[in-house]
Amino acid sequence: MYSFEIETPTTVADAVTALGQEEAQALGGGQTLIPSLKARLAAPAVLVSLAKIAEIKGVSTEGGTVTIGGGTNHATVAAEAGAYPALVWLASNIGDPAVRNRGTIGGSLANNDPAACYPAAALASGATIKTNTREIAADDYFQGMFETALEEGEIVTSVSFPIPEKAAYMKFEQPASRFALVGVFVAKYPDGVRVAVTGASEEGVFRWTEAEEALSGNFSPEALEGLSVPADGMINDLHGSNAYRAHLVAVMTKRAVKAAS
Repeated sequence: MYSFEIETPTTVADAVTALGQEEAQALGGGQTLIPSLKARLAAPAVLVSLAKIAEIKGVSTEGGTVTIGGGTNHATVAAEAGAYPALVWLASNIGDPAVRNRGTIGGSLANNDPAACYPAAALASGATIKTNTREIAADDYFQGMFETALEEGEIVTSVSFPIPEKAAYMKFEQPASRFALVGVFVAKYPDGVRVAVTGASEEGVFRWTEAEEALSGNFSPEALEGLSVPADGMINDLHGSNAYRAHLVAVMTKRAVKAAS
């Protein structure tokens, strides 16, 4: 680990100012950044911790929408987002208790790991990611593996999830990390069904539109019979081949629909 300075602002405004320094890096829950620092894969001159900013923490429900502060940890989401049960289940099954009590939803979405769970929830829910400067629709936010629409110094302050009629998240876990080898979030709304897949693609989280069209007409596992995603473009590594991941996408989507039903 290289040497660095650390600052702990207590307001978003102060955090934005601190991030304006040369080689400054925001620190959310640290579940990705700290291991990267230890492995010397990152070398910021200044870490700006968001842990003491109360205004970006908490869960609220109003008008059919669950809003979660960007600094809210996974354990709090699991305990307080009861109006959206599928989101509660997802948060409850991230990592282990240590990870759930440190990692934050804003940090997860800002990092956009291709195997993370929250990106699938945000994309399938048609969530709105709010920052210190603007609001970004989930369909516009995710731009590839570890890539998002966030600009330098921009902080995820909250995420708003419209509550669906039915929803479920199913993931096939990599047993050591509990990241998703493949995870599928299915959400049924009055105007149609959204299906988001994480862990599978070299491009990161994506919507499976063919499945969405089939499920919008018949929300049942049987509607997915004969549907599959191409293996080309799926991740191929020691944990699973691209063909295996493509197969898992269909399997986990069926399981998610069954669970939601």
